[in-house]
Amino acid sequence: MDENKELEFLPFHAINEFMNDEYRLRVIQETLNGLPSLSTDLRKPIEKFTNHMVKIPGFRNPSKAPVNLKIKPFIEAFEKQPQLVAVTLTAWADLHNELKNQVFELLHTRNWELLPIDIDRTKLPGFLIVWPANETFDTIYQAYKEAFPESNANNDDISLMAVWLSLRLPYPSTNQKNAKTTS
Repeated sequence: MDENKELEFLPFHAINEFMNDEYRLRVIQETLNGLPSLSTDLRKPIEKFTNHMVKIPGFRNPSKAPVNLKIKPFIEAFEKQPQLVAVTLTAWADLHNELKNQVFELLHTRNWELLPIDIDRTKLPGFLIVWPANETFDTIYQAYKEAFPESNANNDDISLMAVWLSLRLPYPSTNQKNAKTTS
């Protein structure tokens, strides 16, 4: 990156513009259902933000509500609260640890600028809007399938993991804006 340029970030909840409703629901369900298997360090922030940002009728402590009652209000908060998105994606990535390691390795071999895999990404202000030139979700998926043919990971999960680990949303890079697209 050019050190003379200011970095532009979008808040974490901007990821909702890139997720369809069905996939957002699946990510949140997986994360909430997986909370008991997570470490306290990952579980506590979700419980804290759930208690402050998610309203569930009949529950003073929304984090204690059954997952099926928590889903809809959690999604509503997820769409508006950057901190909730950050802790949710941190937990989701941890629940998919093998995929996390594989996608990190893949992006590293493709010369992406990455923070260390174990850094706390929730401390950052959001996503960078600079996406590497000549990279698309399709090229990442194809490279992933070539590198890890035994994996059953789907395109959406690979794409979300790439976004989370790189902290980049797929806005066009300068090179992509100037390049002609072919369809």
